[in-house]
Amino acid sequence: MMKYMTANETFRKIPEEKQNKIIEAALHEFAQYGYSEANINKIAERANISVGSLYKYFNDKQNLYQTIVDISTETLKTVLGQIVSEEDDLFEIIEKIIRAIQKHARLHENMFKLYNEMTAENNSELTWKTAGSVEGVTAELYAALIGKAQKQCVAGKEFDPRYFAFFLDNLFVLLQFSYSCEYYKERLKMYVGESAIHDDELMCAQLLKFIKGAFC
Repeated sequence: MMKYMTANETFRKIPEEKQNKIIEAALHEFAQYGYSEANINKIAERANISVGSLYKYFNDKQNLYQTIVDISTETLKTVLGQIVSEEDDLFEIIEKIIRAIQKHARLHENMFKLYNEMTAENNSELTWKTAGSVEGVTAELYAALIGKAQKQCVAGKEFDPRYFAFFLDNLFVLLQFSYSCEYYKERLKMYVGESAIHDDELMCAQLLKFIKGAFC
């Protein structure tokens, strides 16, 4: 059972099925409306619990939000960590990351919508506190991956791996939004056609070719 360390002990003692129902309800609300506009009453109603019970499990709205963000971060860390730790070459790993994005952006659509809403929040302190935890995972992993490729002479040594990690992550962020957020889905269709949202093989091949070109 996943340990929700930012939640109260009372929450961690309830059955896992009930935990998951509350988390899914909160994730849906925050993903749809962002932190500021999310409604605690609606979360409680969707989870089929009272508002009073919700506040027994979480200190306040921000505590609940932070728990949701922590779960999303851990999911991302687990998926990427498994891929990057494998003994494949740079471009095999990048291809696996692209395919993982295609799979998980659909499987965990609300998590990716949440991240999109997170970056649009007006509360800059809250935005960086939450989005920064996600960014920290990818920044470290991608820079280490590129640095390793440079040592193995797979990638050129003339560029700074931190900058390249930033450019690479921007591509991946837009890709994940293109499968999970309505605006970006329509943007993708506008650029490359209606079928692009479903043709994962072509998308993967084209993006991989673009990235390989940037490394050469």
